[in-house]
Amino acid sequence: MSDYDSRVVVITGGSKDIGRSIALKFSEENPRIIIMHFDPDDMDSEDTLNELSLRGIEAVSHRIDVSSFESVKALFGDIISRFKKIDVLINNAGITRDKLLMRMSEEDWDRVLRVNLQGVFNCTRAAVGSMIRQKKGHVVNIASVVGLIGNAGQANYCASKAGIMGFTKSIAREVAGRGINVNAVAPGFIDTGMTAGLPEKVREAFLQQIPLGKLGRPEDVAEAVYWLCSDASAYITGQIINVNGGLYM
Repeated sequence: MSDYDSRVVVITGGSKDIGRSIALKFSEENPRIIIMHFDPDDMDSEDTLNELSLRGIEAVSHRIDVSSFESVKALFGDIISRFKKIDVLINNAGITRDKLLMRMSEEDWDRVLRVNLQGVFNCTRAAVGSMIRQKKGHVVNIASVVGLIGNAGQANYCASKAGIMGFTKSIAREVAGRGINVNAVAPGFIDTGMTAGLPEKVREAFLQQIPLGKLGRPEDVAEAVYWLCSDASAYITGQIINVNGGLYM
């Protein structure tokens, strides 16, 4: 396989947890992987790059705030200049600032919406031009079950994830004629660093609502994401794939 034939995969929030699992899943096909992150240091991204390197994968990492339109535009321009194309975009970057509505500040609301939703717009807009030119590509946006059912204390996060779902369906309609598939995966309660900090009583309450009776793994999400970027799902676009153990049906 030539360098051009190898798929170029961009993963935001790709340094750890779900993003790392997605990168490792894609490594099975020997792609070139670009990881974006906004960690305070590069430890997690370096660990991920090292693991990919051990698998013989060409991978690079960039620290970036996906909520910045100009920063995203510049970085994606550099990626396309270096790799000549983008085949797959996984919009996984996300943050939480949980508070009840009456305690939530405007800054709490704005920051979550800017990273989680504006970031998806920024990256998709920057990547899709390359896909249109080559008349193929895949975009998978990471939403959340709470975007479907809501969750007290997460009005900002739930709104951002619900927005991602609407965005996914709209863009899928816009670019379907160009051979580009756009879908979303909505994880449920996944065992990640973000959920590990929850009080034990909260975790137990969630588990009681999950028919399968267990937390999901980042690998469960990665499998769904990879499938949506494979030939096996060529006739699927504009869909929200729920990976939640039955929490939402």
